[in-house]
Amino acid sequence: MPQANSVIVLDFETTGLSPNLGDRAIEIGAVKLVDGEVVDSFQQLMNPGFRVSSFIENYTGITNTMLRTAPSCDEVMISFSEFIADENLIAHNASFDKRFLDAELERINRGYAGEFGCSLLVARRLIQDAPSYKLGELVRYKNIDNDGVFHRALADAQMTAKLWLHMVEDLELSGIANPSFHFMQTVSKTAKGKVNRLLAKRRV
Repeated sequence: MPQANSVIVLDFETTGLSPNLGDRAIEIGAVKLVDGEVVDSFQQLMNPGFRVSSFIENYTGITNTMLRTAPSCDEVMISFSEFIADENLIAHNASFDKRFLDAELERINRGYAGEFGCSLLVARRLIQDAPSYKLGELVRYKNIDNDGVFHRALADAQMTAKLWLHMVEDLELSGIANPSFHFMQTVSKTAKGKVNRLLAKRRV
């Protein structure tokens, strides 16, 4: 059974909130974890074929000048589909990243065999006293080492990976040895009030 600490953690920067409204990816960042260690990474700007808004330029720090010389989304996604292969995937607020991953891969007739997990949903269950579930706030709340860079894809993927491994390690310290990816998915779908019962049952 695939382990929770052997996954690919990814993050997209995009032109907006929804591929259904014509928004495209403008950067992808990802790290590959094997047994809790980063063994590979992927980072690439991608040209969506149109100018991005000044809001997105300011929010991400990715400018139209930077994107003008970047390869096309299709070109980048071909490489990225080979990078993820059949691995399970993690993102913070995964429904957002999954929408863009699915939309961009559909354009090039590619898919993926792995499943998606969400570090935000797991954090809501395992870090119930956090003041916020934004990535930066969780990283600060759990005193996870960071360089303060957010809203660039690779930096966010690296931070998400650290947060994910922190939660996996917390489970191990609480007596749940080698939590599987499937178990983390189960945690993310369990009602907050029933999480302690789930964990207690797993420890037996």
